Amino acid sequence: MASPVAQTVVTRFAPSPTGFLHIGGARTALFNWLYARHNGGKALLRIEDTDKKRSTQEAIDAIIDGLDWLGLEYDDAPTFQSDRAERHAEVAHKLLEAGHAYKCFATPEELSEMREQQRANKEPLLYDLRWRDRDPAEAPEGAPFTVRLKTPTDGVATIRDEVQGDVSVKNTELDDYIILRADGTPTYMLAAVVDDHDIGVTHVVRGDDHLNNAFRQLPIYHAMDSIEGGWPEPVYAHIPLIHGSDGAKLSKRHGALGVEAYRDEMGILPDALFNYLLRLGWGHGDREEVTRAEAIELFDLSGVGKSPSRFDLKKLESFNGHYIREMNDALLAPLVAKRMDGSPDLDLLTRAMPVLKTRAKNLDELADGAGFLFVTQPMEMTDKAAKFLDDDGRSRLNAISDALGAEKNWTFEALEATTKSLAEELELGFGKLAQPMRAALTGTTTSPGIFDVLVLLGREESLARLNAQAA
Repeated sequence: MASPVAQTVVTRFAPSPTGFLHIGGARTALFNWLYARHNGGKALLRIEDTDKKRSTQEAIDAIIDGLDWLGLEYDDAPTFQSDRAERHAEVAHKLLEAGHAYKCFATPEELSEMREQQRANKEPLLYDLRWRDRDPAEAPEGAPFTVRLKTPTDGVATIRDEVQGDVSVKNTELDDYIILRADGTPTYMLAAVVDDHDIGVTHVVRGDDHLNNAFRQLPIYHAMDSIEGGWPEPVYAHIPLIHGSDGAKLSKRHGALGVEAYRDEMGILPDALFNYLLRLGWGHGDREEVTRAEAIELFDLSGVGKSPSRFDLKKLESFNGHYIREMNDALLAPLVAKRMDGSPDLDLLTRAMPVLKTRAKNLDELADGAGFLFVTQPMEMTDKAAKFLDDDGRSRLNAISDALGAEKNWTFEALEATTKSLAEELELGFGKLAQPMRAALTGTTTSPGIFDVLVLLGREESLARLNAQAA
């Protein structure tokens, strides 16, 4: 007897392009991508753009751009739900013909009155099945109708969720929802199921705010499977949502921005956000920093926690600082250059990276820190720096300039030895020389080590800056 063929894992990320790719959506995309890669399967992207009034091309472009930036490449070109309306309607009519769906001729006014009565009686706002068993011939000729799915009216539905465990809902809590609107267009509930089936999705990994949708969508799988076979229900994994650091629902005040804001406005590296999102609700022992290759090797749904994660901007910045320090300087420098005015010398910027990136938490801090390398005379001074260039400070700069001007070996070690020797000769603490030097060389009171600054600027530029302020 032949061994059964193992099922290929197929996941999908299905954002609605009514806004940019937010942090929760990016994590959902990441978990789908990793699960597919871990299992040697396929990761697919579907744009759920059926809401034409709210969907925009700008949002579609931002979603795809954000996923590309994170390095989440998909196995096929993106599909667009709006292109498949005919297929969705085809399935709706199959359900209708087989008796798993029915025409509902209730008018908007009748449904509004129904809901008002339910509110007054403090009853659940569910469709009251008024057309479920009626003969369509009772409706006025040519009357508009919707198509509603016949859902079970008794018993309990149970989903064995890979993250949440067994979850059950009484079927009386569901209702016969609309799958085809009066204008013939499909609703999301139908479209999502048909699309998932047609592209062979085996695992639906999404936020747990969609858990109720799973119970509403399963009857479509079951009905279509009874009609034509080959409609197995997918494996579900509903991921807890992300909360703010205070435990409240994540919002912009917590840092819940679009992915492009982390890249463009906050100077976060893609590997840092990838790693942070991975650890936001998933864990493998005490591991914090995890490479992409390790993530693919280690990721499994069993490592996803059941409780909401808390977004911590400081922790994200900590990850970012780690990845900045680990990044190749020749690759890092162009990213920094893009955040600076003009066209800074990439060679000099690359040589500066080792001393600039030791404490930087984002690319903007690197760009700010590198600014002193490219200033022109007359140099602008911060108020704090100017205080070190009083009469005493300028006098010391003259002595420093003379001593360093005589130095033949412009290296860190030689410059350090010469400056410290001068401090001893003048009977001054080293800081009394370093402070006016830093002010004269950088225009600020914060910079890399003063001898690193001298080496990076070079002999000619360093002496020119010292002399300009000593005058």
